[in-house]
Amino acid sequence: MSVNWPELERHLRQWLPSRAVVAARQELLAYDCDGLTLERHQPRLVVLPETTEQVAAIVRHCHREGVPFVARGSGTGLSGGAVAETDALVIATSRMRQVVAVDLENRRITVQPGVINSWVTRAVAGDGFYYAPDPSSQVACSVGGNVAENSGGVHCLKYGVTSNHVLALEVVLPDGTVTTLGSELDETPELDLRGVFIGSEGTLGIATAITLRLLRAPQSVAVLLADFTSMEAAGEAVRQVTASGLLPAGMEMMDRLTIEAVDDYFGVDEYPRDAAALLLIELDGQEREVVAAVELATALCQAAGARTVRQATDAAERALLWKGRKSAISALGRRFPSYYLQDGVVPRSALPRVLAAIEELSASHGMPVANVFHAGDGNLHPLILYSAQEPGIQERVQALGAAILRLCVDAGGSITGEHGVGSDKRCYLDWMYGPDDLATMQLVRQAFDPARLANPGKIFPTPRSCGESARRAAVLQAQGAALPEEAVAF
Repeated sequence: MSVNWPELERHLRQWLPSRAVVAARQELLAYDCDGLTLERHQPRLVVLPETTEQVAAIVRHCHREGVPFVARGSGTGLSGGAVAETDALVIATSRMRQVVAVDLENRRITVQPGVINSWVTRAVAGDGFYYAPDPSSQVACSVGGNVAENSGGVHCLKYGVTSNHVLALEVVLPDGTVTTLGSELDETPELDLRGVFIGSEGTLGIATAITLRLLRAPQSVAVLLADFTSMEAAGEAVRQVTASGLLPAGMEMMDRLTIEAVDDYFGVDEYPRDAAALLLIELDGQEREVVAAVELATALCQAAGARTVRQATDAAERALLWKGRKSAISALGRRFPSYYLQDGVVPRSALPRVLAAIEELSASHGMPVANVFHAGDGNLHPLILYSAQEPGIQERVQALGAAILRLCVDAGGSITGEHGVGSDKRCYLDWMYGPDDLATMQLVRQAFDPARLANPGKIFPTPRSCGESARRAAVLQAQGAALPEEAVAF
């Protein structure tokens, strides 16, 4: 069904505030991509609701008129998930920025989806609490987007990803119905539809209120900075630390290219510039526990080949070390004209050989690759650095990205750890899942959204989006998968 965009705009303007409807071509440019800038698709229309009631009314109208829609938060995602590839209404929740309720007695807080990640901790830090999931983009990314992608962050090694910290979700389903998934209790007996929704990348509806779990700030925190003469040695240190039984709050690794970019970005050599790799290890807990953990982690890093191990216990010094890590992608973006950030996962034991293989792929494809990633859980973030003006570069960049993801899967890993599948990695999904698995996922999606209006074309490969899928789709259909043709996965 084709959408009558002028009529849709007229209808929306009748009952939404004038500033809530974006239709001017120059203003729509802000919504033509997310953090994945390799591909751009300018939407026809964007709406910016501020309440659950407005979101529900918009979605009900879309359902009634057969209008596809795409939910969008802050637009910091890195897989193309918040982009309207086809004619679809973009529903941006960036103006839904209210802290709805704070319940410190039960260690929880309820926020609208547009609340920025770092604001959650800021709202409760004075009372000795914090919100654990902290993506590198936490000063810009929204909680709603974190829920859609099941984002991780520096501290996910010890404290888990977003799904471990969401208690309940108020959700507008694709037909406009408002419902609650989960509850404010830690454990309940019903089916975990809350867990199904988290990480569904906007394909099952739009979260309009999110109840989060808060944690008490630890008594003591220490950060170690270890530098190495090779990435393989740093990877071995990660393996030894985790094998020892230590559970750091976070373990992050950076290679020489990233170190140089960060030092240039801040205009000071905060990190050892001549190191081939450095490892940041944060340890927290009771004071005596942290002292013992620091001693053991230092010895293990030295045994793996660390040249020096520096300890930061002062809050300001710890913040400075983490500032460099969290600014790494911005620093690389300032130094290089374009980059393509991937998001694969490998077992920790495979880190040394996988890092060496990525270096070989970089050389064979003739493009530099910077490595900065969550080493503790094997979540790699290789950045392919290039110039967008070079002829044919997009195909070469995507080919190298696919080769890196293939390497991760072959090592027993995954094509994504926290950035989602979106449109960027949908054609690789069958590397991990068979036809029955993919068909089952589609049936879950169909149960929430029979009309298939919510974020169409994302996550799953189709004959239209992935060339080879036509052959495999035919196999699925021959096996009797009861799905519409446009929804059939590999």
